[in-house]
Amino acid sequence: MVRTFAVRHTSDYEIPPHAHDWHQLIYASEGVMWVHTAQGDWVVPPNRAVWVPAGVEHGIEMTGTVFVQTLYLAQGISGALPVRCCAVNVSPLLRELIRHTVALGMLDKNVPARARLIDFLVDQLSVLPTIPLQLPWPSDERAQRAAAWLRKHPDDPGLIKQMAKRVVASARTLERLFQKETGMTFGKWRQQLRLLHALRLLADGRAVTAVALDVGYDSPSAFIAMFKRTLGTTPYRYFT
Repeated sequence: MVRTFAVRHTSDYEIPPHAHDWHQLIYASEGVMWVHTAQGDWVVPPNRAVWVPAGVEHGIEMTGTVFVQTLYLAQGISGALPVRCCAVNVSPLLRELIRHTVALGMLDKNVPARARLIDFLVDQLSVLPTIPLQLPWPSDERAQRAAAWLRKHPDDPGLIKQMAKRVVASARTLERLFQKETGMTFGKWRQQLRLLHALRLLADGRAVTAVALDVGYDSPSAFIAMFKRTLGTTPYRYFT
């Protein structure tokens, strides 16, 4: 069984943390979503989606006017679907399949034609290419305080020593916590945070130069180099 829901949200609208008994593919054809879970955050630019397995608590923040089309898939529908949250690219084929499914409203496996459509949809979802738009969240209280500070101040130029003092830990301890709990060094984690924050600003129409400075880069060229190294293309091409 597959259910659907489509809604247009205004900028800065927030959906509080909640969970479903169904798997979800949350697709934004317009605007940007920032999806929060206890394990990490995902930024979803236009024509990308986030996969949320059943039972995972998540909240969503909207940047710009966001048109959300969500597919809900019953648990047990397939063992080939992702078991963890992930951000994914939505191919033109899958985009049209999502639109068609939303227009139908529901896919019942007891209806032969729609059962075949479910099988095709599951085939597409099981091979979705993931994209590096995740920000894993640490579990240690000291590392969480550092992460929360940086999330509110993505342009903060402070070194790890300064951040360690702010959260009452040694720099060595803070580095170890980030590496152990997020799989990233402190510097890499901050770079990823800045990338995700930049995606929200760029999608909202901000100029690349302004965005680069807003997220703590000394020059647009340094920001563009990081962006291209991570996502394989320039900010302009990414959004066109």
